[in-house]
Amino acid sequence: AGNLARHKCTHSGERPYACDKPGCGYSATTAGHLATHKRTHSDERPFPCDEPGCSYSATTASNLKEHKHTHSGERSYACEEPGYRYRTTQPGHLTTHKRTRRAAVR
Repeated sequence: AGNLARHKCTHSGERPYACDKPGCGYSATTAGHLATHKRTHSDERPFPCDEPGCSYSATTASNLKEHKHTHSGERSYACEEPGYRYRTTQPGHLTTHKRTRRAAVR
């Protein structure tokens, strides 16, 4: 499929690439996304951490990039709400912080 056909899937909701693992139910808009998803059903983790002594390997390059922040101490995800100085290495942790903060305000 061409770029335009792939892009149209984002509007139509079409997900023509289905996972063949019984009971999974996942489908994707691109073959590449399906290939990445299939790693969740296997032990394939082709992105190893190169930090000495670290045995972590990731299923995606972006997961490895996030993991590397745990070694560098870089906390590049920050709460932008005035009065909060929360910073973290993981975008998901920032999302949880924001949800918790909103719940506390109610």
